[in-house]
Amino acid sequence: MTDAAPASPQVDAVSSALTAAGLPAKIRWFDDATPTAAHAAAALGIEVGAIANSLVFTLDGEPLLVLTSGAHRVDTAWLGQKLGGRVKRADAATVRSATGQVIGGVAPVGHPAPIRTVVDTALRDYPEVWAAAGHPNTVYPTTFDDLLRATGGEASPVVPPEND
Repeated sequence: MTDAAPASPQVDAVSSALTAAGLPAKIRWFDDATPTAAHAAAALGIEVGAIANSLVFTLDGEPLLVLTSGAHRVDTAWLGQKLGGRVKRADAATVRSATGQVIGGVAPVGHPAPIRTVVDTALRDYPEVWAAAGHPNTVYPTTFDDLLRATGGEASPVVPPEND
């Protein structure tokens, strides 16, 4: 992993968005892509739950960004019911159109236009979380509160609470 910054307009947009939000843009580059939360966690030497996956869905046809803990998968049926619509996984073209970024490198910020965002409350359990920074080889450290602030997102579970 390196702090060196190869040229990438998408990563530059993320850096600019973080700076505009008053947050540090401590973007790190990996030598190789980290396509899953497990890969990123292993590369960083952290728990997989501290990875903030940026996943693009549609809610009744409109883009929806869900920042979820790498420790679990989004329950789309449950989340859709909670949000009052139907949540479906977006295709690659929708992801690119909504974020300007490719799957595997989608960041919470730096998009061409604001996207409704849900931030998984499970990320609150970690004092530091890591998110992609606009390119499959990039990540940056942040916090649950800073994700909410930078994205204007809403805090919500993305899976149903466990039955007692």
